[in-house]
Formats: sequence, C-alpha cells, structure tokens
Amino acid sequence: MKLSRPLTRNTSRPVAVMWDRLFARHARANLGLQGQIRSMMVSAILDGQLPGDQPLPSSRDLADRLGVARNTVVLAYQQLVDEGYLVARERSGYFVNGDMLRGRVHLARERDGHALRDARTGRDAHDERLAAPRDAALADDVPPTARRRGPHWAGRFRVQPTQQRNIVKPQDWQRYPYPFLYGQFDPTLFPTTDWRECCARALSVVDIRSWAPDLIVHDDALLIEQIRTRVLPRRGVFAAADEIVITVGAQHALYLLADLFARPQMRVGIEDPCYPDARNIFLARTPHVQPIAVDGDGVPVGEALRGVDYLVVTPSHQCPTTVTMPLARRHALLAAAEASDFVVIEDDYETENSFDGEPIPALKSLDRDDRVIYIGSLSKTFAPGLRVGYVVAPAPVVAELRGLRRLMLRHPSAFVQRAFALFLSMGHYDALLRRLSVAYHERALAMAAGLAAHLPDCRVVPVAGGSSCWVQGPPALDSERLALAAEQVGVLIEPGGVFFADPDPPRHCFRLGFSAIGVNEIEPGLRKLGAVVDRLRALCG
Repeated sequence: MKLSRPLTRNTSRPVAVMWDRLFARHARANLGLQGQIRSMMVSAILDGQLPGDQPLPSSRDLADRLGVARNTVVLAYQQLVDEGYLVARERSGYFVNGDMLRGRVHLARERDGHALRDARTGRDAHDERLAAPRDAALADDVPPTARRRGPHWAGRFRVQPTQQRNIVKPQDWQRYPYPFLYGQFDPTLFPTTDWRECCARALSVVDIRSWAPDLIVHDDALLIEQIRTRVLPRRGVFAAADEIVITVGAQHALYLLADLFARPQMRVGIEDPCYPDARNIFLARTPHVQPIAVDGDGVPVGEALRGVDYLVVTPSHQCPTTVTMPLARRHALLAAAEASDFVVIEDDYETENSFDGEPIPALKSLDRDDRVIYIGSLSKTFAPGLRVGYVVAPAPVVAELRGLRRLMLRHPSAFVQRAFALFLSMGHYDALLRRLSVAYHERALAMAAGLAAHLPDCRVVPVAGGSSCWVQGPPALDSERLALAAEQVGVLIEPGGVFFADPDPPRHCFRLGFSAIGVNEIEPGLRKLGAVVDRLRALCG
C-alpha cells in the first residue's frame, strides 16, 4: 500500500511514523481496510501505546497518511466510538476513551490476580482470558482468505523456563496485612538516610568519574576492596582482588556458573528440597541433575554423592529447611570432594543473622584445595531490589566469569556498586546488620510462640538465624489449598511442594518468612492461619 504525505496537522497527536508501523503490523489479508484500521487502533489502545484521552489524527490526515479513502477512516472511527474505545468531541476530533481504559485497568488487576492463583494450581488461563475479548473486538465481516503465518515460536525454544516449577508470590503482596513471605523488603528497617547519603556521595564529581565510564569486564575497585577486607573475613574467607567478581544478585552468580561449567553429560548434585531456581538453572543445561535428600544436618556425605561433577549446597542455612551443616560434616564433605574430584558451589545466601552466637565459618574457609566456589549476597538482607551479589573463586575461574558476564550485560550498575561500596566503607552496613539481627530475633521468637499457640499440630524446624522458618504440617494438610484459603483472609504463605524435585512432592510443608512482616502482626496473622487450617480440617472430615 502506498503511503502519501506525512501528517502535518496537530503536532501534539501521535507521530506519523508510529501509524506507519502500526498499520504495517496489522495488515491482514483476511481483513478489509476498515477492519485493519480498527485492529490497529484497538491493539494500540489495549497495549498502552495510546494512553487515555490521547487525541487522534483527523480522519483526513490519517487517510492521507495510510493512502485510503477518508470515508474508510471515518467509518472505523465511528465504530470504535460505538464500541467505547474512542470518544468524539465537537470541534476537537476523536480521543482515546480514558474512562474505558481505567475500567480495563481494574479488570486487568482482577485478571492478573486470577492468573496468579491459576499458576499455583498449574493452570495457565491468563492467555485465554486475554485473547478472547481481543479476538471478539477485532472480528470482521470480510471473508477469510490467505492467512499470514508467523514463526512457530514454541518449536524454536531450546528451553521453556515458564514451564518450570517456580515460587509464585503476588506482585501486590505489600497490600496484604500478613505477608509471611521470604526475602522481601520491610520499609521500617530500610536505612533510608544512610543509603541516600551514599547515593548522594556517589554523585560527586570524583565518584562519577569512577562509575560513569563503561567498565567492560571490571568492577568498582572500592567495592571489591570492601568485600575482600570487611565482608569475607567475617565468614573466614580471604581472597585477592582478582578472585572476586560482582553479580546481579546470587541468582545471577548461579546462572553464570552453570553457563561456564555445565555440559549436557555432566552430573550436578543438588539438595532436596532446595531453592527451585537453582535446580531450574542447572536443569536448563543438563538432564543429569541429581537431587540429594537433606537430613537434620544438611546434605549427607555418602553414596548419593558418587558420580557428581558439581554439588550445589547451602550449608550454613539450608534452603528452605534452615538447618545448619555441622563442622564435622563440612570437613567430611570436602574430603569426599577431593576423593571423588568434584567441585562444590557454596551458596552462603543468609548467614549474617545468627541468633546463637558466632556462625559456623563458611565451607569456603575450610577449603585448602580450591574445590569450593563461594557465592554471597550483599542486598538480600538489605533491599532485594538492589541485586548485588558476588562470586569468590580461583583467579582463572573469575577471569572467565568476567568474560562470560561481558557477553550478558557487561557489568552490574557501576553507580550501585559505588554507592554500596560507600555504604560498606562508612560502617552503615555493619550497623544495619546489627539492627536486623535484633529485629529478626524478636520476630523469630514471636513466630515460635505464635506457631505453638495456633498451629500446635505442626512441626517447626528451630530457627537459629535468618528470616524464615520451615513448617511441616499434619500429613493430610495440603499447603497449596492452605495458601489459597489463607490469601482470602489476608495471610500469604509459601507452599513447600515447589522446593522438592519430585513433580508429585510432599504437600504438607510450607515456608513462613518474617523479613517483611512487623513483629506486632505475626501473632494475629498466625491466629488467622490456624483458623484456616482448622476450617480445612473440618471440611475434609
């Protein structure tokens, strides 16, 4: 179709090039010109490309731009007015109906809430709900002819991460009164003044010269130095500057290591239950991911480790059971790694908040043969959205990780790195950890008391640190049903099945986090949760 002259009237209206691209995208052989214009307009409105109350080109301007008869555009506009997508204003022209869009936003929020609940039960109804109204809106009376066919995307995917079992949390969790979710942000504990000071200092002329250039494969030298001299020694780990690389959180570290090491034939041992994303990351690269059932001391050392090339563990605070691997088993694990020639990937994700004196040194601190690759996080207990983690490994490994990271994202935000380096160097991080330790200990005590009072039939792994607890309910309890029912009364919990490798996992376990819930809300929330458990028990007879 020939496009005539550009739109010249009313420069506040959408630019001409946008209409060119939109119309080209919606050119379909089975739609007439009027139908194609309606399809273009509806899609642009529903996709947010035309915001509410946006003025549209006049019918003459749009017709000239698209090379169609003006009457075709007029009829399309009028039908869109009848359907509520547009409003006509006398002597002003046509506008996107803002009231209709606001109503759709409300419906979309309800739809997204349903989609979240569907995801918990394995249903994927989101696309069906979204597609049906649009298909109806775009129906046309023109007889179908040859149909345009795009790529068959599903057949092109090497992996489909959306089909993996993942932890699901409501995006609007902060509006719930009792969010027992792990790893979320508590605004009452955030050091706003200190962090603002560090961000402001990072914007000084001298500091800008450090972080504004493209660092390519490098990291902020001050942050590396702070990790090397102040963070790692607390875990008994000592490393040179070329043995540390910054990542976008601990999960990015796992992804980099999997990309660097995992081959289809390699065997990767992983805890069971475990952090689901760690399992999924390695499953995307090798089918030989071997779950190893943990006991009260973490991963057992024995036959289960035979034949593994890599072992991913959380020895200091096992995810999700929270058990701690004792010193004797750590030594035994390192001896087994040397004897069987496998590498241990230690995710030391949450060890700063120990309630029972000094934490056990990291597994890496006991390593004498460079068999342990250490992953740490700086932002998990601070603000998860900052996404600051790191890897400690032999210099040749770190060099390759930097090269691999360069291909992915060059380097994490240098500004955030510098601000965090200042946060560490000025002592704010140490002060924050002390405050968090006191707050989390208080919340852990409230959790223990509330669980004993309101869920007496549940077995709880004693909480010695961190910000979550692992609960084993009665065998007949279905934690998925419990989570859905509890959500209706404002209580959010994490069903435990997703942490297990078995696609038909135990259903009576669940995790309760307390990083994002105030101490005064813990007992009332557990009381409501206990009432839901009692109601479900009564329904089941």
